[in-house]
Amino acid sequence: MDAKSNLKARLPSRHVTEGPERAPHRSYYYAMGLTSEQIHQAFVGVATCWNEAAPCNIALMRQAQAVKKGVAAGSGTPREFCTITVTDGIAMGHAGMKSSLPSREVIADSVELTMRGHGYDALVGLAGCDKSLPGMMMAMVRLNVPSIFIYGGSILPGTFKGKPVTVQDVFEAVGKYSVGDMSDEDLSTLEQVACPSAGACGAQFTANTMATVSEAIGLALPYSAGAPAPYEIRDAFCMTAGEKIMDLVRANLRPRDIVTRKALENAAAVVAASGGSTNAALHLPAIANEIGIRFTLFDVAEIFKKTPYVADLKPGGRYVAKDLFEVGGVPLLMKTLLDAGFLHGDCMTVTGRTIAENLKSVKWNPDQDVVRPATKPLTSTGGVVGLKGNLAPEGAIVKVAGMTNLKFTGPARCFDGEEACFKAVKEKKYKEGEVLVIRYEGPRGGPGMREMLSTTAALYGQGMGDKVALITDGRFSGATRGFCVGHVGPEAAVGGPIALIRDGDVIELDAEKGILNVKLSDEELQKRRGGWTPRENDYTSGYLWKYAQQVGPAVDGAVTHPGGKAEKLSYADQ
Repeated sequence: MDAKSNLKARLPSRHVTEGPERAPHRSYYYAMGLTSEQIHQAFVGVATCWNEAAPCNIALMRQAQAVKKGVAAGSGTPREFCTITVTDGIAMGHAGMKSSLPSREVIADSVELTMRGHGYDALVGLAGCDKSLPGMMMAMVRLNVPSIFIYGGSILPGTFKGKPVTVQDVFEAVGKYSVGDMSDEDLSTLEQVACPSAGACGAQFTANTMATVSEAIGLALPYSAGAPAPYEIRDAFCMTAGEKIMDLVRANLRPRDIVTRKALENAAAVVAASGGSTNAALHLPAIANEIGIRFTLFDVAEIFKKTPYVADLKPGGRYVAKDLFEVGGVPLLMKTLLDAGFLHGDCMTVTGRTIAENLKSVKWNPDQDVVRPATKPLTSTGGVVGLKGNLAPEGAIVKVAGMTNLKFTGPARCFDGEEACFKAVKEKKYKEGEVLVIRYEGPRGGPGMREMLSTTAALYGQGMGDKVALITDGRFSGATRGFCVGHVGPEAAVGGPIALIRDGDVIELDAEKGILNVKLSDEELQKRRGGWTPRENDYTSGYLWKYAQQVGPAVDGAVTHPGGKAEKLSYADQ
């Protein structure tokens, strides 16, 4: 038996290609032009989230072709397939956003089903928008076949009146327009120039946050997360990933050898250090669930609390992903964290080397100010903070990167759903000093845990971003800034304290001490709970109904299945 046959004997694809009884299966592969040699090689799934919904995904099909060339060069047989993406920039501000977080589960589930159904041996996954990145990584650790993650790359910044802009500026322009601070002509010009290329939102919003995570957690090749989508070097990263995946197949190096608790802590550290999106506090627990590790919002927040904020990235800072890549990329950020003791250097990665080994030759770049040394940070605490209190027994989270005031106390102004709050903001029917409360937008109650960028950006555009606070059992975009607290749990739909708040109740927010309280006694909250009744929503069939029946709390990542702890046999070992 030759080396290839020895390899095939332990791979899942043996069930569809080997032996006389698989002649019908092989006939299908011959029908697609495969040779006998290709049929008996390892099958590598090349999964992309390509679609024409938004610029985030439009370059993925081209990049997949480079991956396939790499797989073939490494003596593997690539099998390309696509899955869905719901792009938040398009879904934002209307009922379409209810589909965003649920799409993460569909992406993971559909990649799993395709891999299982066809017996593929390894996975190279390409993703470009917020939920597709964690969804793809969830599938990788769930299946536990050798896997490499590839980010499609960020968009280039636009230019408006001589200044760089991103889609965040367009969302905030809506608020400026609503109060007469921007003309029709300027708004029209801005929307046409803000997004000048393919790629995901360019600042440290959710897509770039999770791309940074992909390197820190060890599933992506070094530097691959930073290169913008239009840069030709992306194809080189893709080709290399295709070749490298075959090394991982031969070495039998799998995602669960890489994604350990220490790796999850590394991922949380780079989120904090880069002032990344609060959505990471949903996605890291969800990835951990696939392995059977309980890594909750509180575990993430603990890492955030002790990690310095060093990367001066938008929305709280000055720079975008392109700038970080050009001064040294994610490895530069990780290197200063490692040297200062904020990363576990012994974690394995898809290179076959540890984090410390990967970063050994990375030199500090003194001729830049995108990343500060970890010993001289922008702030000593990470750019994202966890909160807890009688209003959030299961926790909440706030992005503090770029904020100067970390405390806020004011009377509640309650809204059952985002639309009501956005209408009040658009019409300026709110008061300075209020805490706007948007509820029934949690994973189960939305259903779907919508982001609130349209509302928060409008507040900033009106010049009120630091004059009011906002709390919700829903989520915020990575582009959100200001005192905006999300993931409040338990959510309103299950009777969490946020459901019991009334207009005028005084809410206390303290991001220094990690507190989110309402100034009500336990007795008063209990009395109100006795009079509370569940609120029905309109989603009584279809996928959103199904999602609402299955989804768990935000503190555990809003997941829909028991995960690795309930697993008896992983796909890779069947």
